[in-house]
Amino acid sequence: MSEDSLDGLRVEIDAIDDELVDLLARRQALVARVADVKARTNLPLRDVLREARQVARLAERARSAGLDELFVARVIREVIDHSVRVQETRLGIRELPEPQRPVTVLFQGSDGAFSHIAGRRFFGPRGWDVKYRGVATFRTMLEEVRAGTADYAMLPIENTTSGSVHDAYDALSHTDLAIIGEEILRIEMCLIGVADVPLGQIRKIYSHPQALSQCTAFLASLPQATVETFIDTAMSVERIKEENDPTHAAIASAEAAALHALHVLRRDIANHRENYTRFLVIAREPEPWDPRIPCKTSVMFVTPHERGALLAVLNVVAGHGLNLTKIESRPRPGRPFEYQFYLDFEGNVSEPHVQRALDEIAGLTRSLKIFGSYPARTTKAE
Repeated sequence: MSEDSLDGLRVEIDAIDDELVDLLARRQALVARVADVKARTNLPLRDVLREARQVARLAERARSAGLDELFVARVIREVIDHSVRVQETRLGIRELPEPQRPVTVLFQGSDGAFSHIAGRRFFGPRGWDVKYRGVATFRTMLEEVRAGTADYAMLPIENTTSGSVHDAYDALSHTDLAIIGEEILRIEMCLIGVADVPLGQIRKIYSHPQALSQCTAFLASLPQATVETFIDTAMSVERIKEENDPTHAAIASAEAAALHALHVLRRDIANHRENYTRFLVIAREPEPWDPRIPCKTSVMFVTPHERGALLAVLNVVAGHGLNLTKIESRPRPGRPFEYQFYLDFEGNVSEPHVQRALDEIAGLTRSLKIFGSYPARTTKAE
């Protein structure tokens, strides 16, 4: 019996990987047909019981084949999640015309930024020809969308460890744009360097202030290193590549490291492993979504400067059975000690009880801006 060669085994593995991609493509084509059937027959978007049975069945099949059942279950859940997104997109935006040109999606920073990754995750299931472009600031990208030089923008709005992104809320308040989606991305912070050196040799670390604030425990373990804020996580990787100093490092995504062929010195360095950022997808006009898709609605309003004004709005939300998922207050420019409020709640503006609630809120406020309804990523399916 001849001995295996490494090159020969890798050829076989490559062939199997090709087959996996081909099978996923076949599966996605069937998923699109399932979505078309559901659109015609008014069937629910999800069958959670079938999903659970499918995961259990394939986990058992994996165990019988000598595979790690938890690994297989994790892969299958990811495949199912993508399938739901494909169906959701086909049901939700079927009234929109197919783009006749490449769609431009903006994000703050450079390639490999977490906003860039979130954009690819959101728009991937749409199957469009998408061009992603990084810009310097939130306001710049929103102004480009408003002017029509870009179609969409990815706006990070809150993080589970560092809280709300106030600059994003303030930039949004100056526009008449719409929210057409949200994306939730797990943030795996990595320490990246130009050479694979011991951590004790690191003398300077660059990153965005939000990223640095999420990694304080790890940074405290490197007392010899100074910290310098930078405009963006991915751009901090570009900075250390340009400097080519092995004692300098950056905190960013593993994808940014791969794009620049740099070394990941330590993975998962955030204070909390459950570190997620929520991104809003911004467009010029709202998109209609099928009522079967669980949605959120986002609004901004200004109340009269009087006792109980905010409570009256919240009572309307509660009175119509709407689950409040986020409330944020921000100072009103030019009006000292007065505030404007942002609310997110579960529901779709196409639903009568949601529209009635919005009508009542309009009567209680000085101004009301409805940003739109969009599929909820933080609402679990029933």
